[in-house]
Amino acid sequence: MPDHDLRLELLKDWLKQQLLALFQINGWGEVPEGTLTAASSDASFRRYFRWQGAGRSFVVMDAPPPQENCAPFVAIDHLLASAGVHVPTIHGQDLQRGFLLLGDLGHQTYLDIIDPSNADGLFADAIDALLALQRLPLDAALPSYDDALLRRELELFPEWYVGRELGVSLSQAQQDRWQRVSQQLIDSALAQPKVLVHRDYMPRNLMHSTPNPGVLDFQDAVYGPVTYDITCLFKDAFLSWPQTRVEGWLGDYWEKARVAGIPVHADFDAFQRASDLMGVQRHLKVIGIFARICHRDGKPRYLGDVPRFFAYIDEVVARRPELAELGLLIAELNAGARP
Repeated sequence: MPDHDLRLELLKDWLKQQLLALFQINGWGEVPEGTLTAASSDASFRRYFRWQGAGRSFVVMDAPPPQENCAPFVAIDHLLASAGVHVPTIHGQDLQRGFLLLGDLGHQTYLDIIDPSNADGLFADAIDALLALQRLPLDAALPSYDDALLRRELELFPEWYVGRELGVSLSQAQQDRWQRVSQQLIDSALAQPKVLVHRDYMPRNLMHSTPNPGVLDFQDAVYGPVTYDITCLFKDAFLSWPQTRVEGWLGDYWEKARVAGIPVHADFDAFQRASDLMGVQRHLKVIGIFARICHRDGKPRYLGDVPRFFAYIDEVVARRPELAELGLLIAELNAGARP
């Protein structure tokens, strides 16, 4: 029997015991015959199942060790809940085996339903939830977005996208240019005020729910640049918005953040510049990650969204003369890879 099937059988046995205890504790009577169906999977090794029975619904996370670790999810779930952020209730956990029984936040992500007509309202709710998250004091045992982490993320681009996907080796001049660009992006990120950073605050990880939104996939949270999550929200892996709307939403966030006491830049132009450079750092990282998922993990479909991230970068480079070297480097790589 394949390993993943064995894990599924173990998960089903564990789930039976968890549901029995949960129904007893809450006085819900006998556990009904329910159905267990695949809910979703993602770019990691995690996968999710939905159990439904007698009008009740729960989500089961399967996060196989040693590739995944449930402990950060549990800790950050409790942290965000303490701030009033709508995160899944944890009904049962087996951290050693990588199983969690979670409350069900619904079937529709923002990505499923968002369109130009409802985006203002959905994003307004997402901004309010983000501000609640960012108001948390910086006193949890979370890592920081430090120089080493930012640099490690950036290096995914030359290693996996340039080297493995394009099959190109950077010349010495290109390596020097890449190091200058990287340092510029890192310096900008480290100069920003620090808050709690979700690290993947995008429509795919926000559920349309009551209260709205439900927030998922927060287990990699760190303390880091204040512009990171809001930039991620509007420059998503799976859908793009006109720059004029992005600027308007950024302005809405900036105004609300100042009122809420979030340490954003006092000047909007400085805030937007920091957001632009933060976005470029993330876009380069994600391009590298998508190439790694393809070549290391055998999941090529994510590469289909790489052009979207280059379009984000191109738009910023066109407005930010200080990133001209990055624009030149990308043009050279594209010319070398696609003559």
